[in-house]
Amino acid sequence: MRYLYPVKLIRDEDQVYIASCRDVPEAVTDGSTPENTISAMSDALGAALAGYSLEKRDIPIPSKIQKNEQLVPVSALVATKLALRAAMAEKNISNVSLAERLGISEGAVRRLVDPDHASKLEGVIRALNILGHRIIVEDMEADQLAVT
Repeated sequence: MRYLYPVKLIRDEDQVYIASCRDVPEAVTDGSTPENTISAMSDALGAALAGYSLEKRDIPIPSKIQKNEQLVPVSALVATKLALRAAMAEKNISNVSLAERLGISEGAVRRLVDPDHASKLEGVIRALNILGHRIIVEDMEADQLAVT
């Protein structure tokens, strides 16, 4: 899944930029410039989706971008951790079982799937690989991320 969500950015009467996402309504933020608002929105999306995952709710599939929206990615580490949680749920793999497959402790697996823990990306990718999943990195020009 691509963790890249369409976000609407508006400027209110106080000249504050407000970002919202129709796919993840819990993710809302604001800022003084479009750039820092979008950066904050990436974090807000990650936090909201981590909450979904912890509550065992389905992660919403990003909808198609519409006019006056721009695509905002979730941070690579959080997106990878969400993908690992999804792969574990899909294959009904427990923390203990994954720990055995990886040759690490169950506590280390808990940290790998914890969106708030600053794991090394390579460790999360290794766990995904053990489960038969792969991460694909994509680079895009910023102007490709908006529809006006």
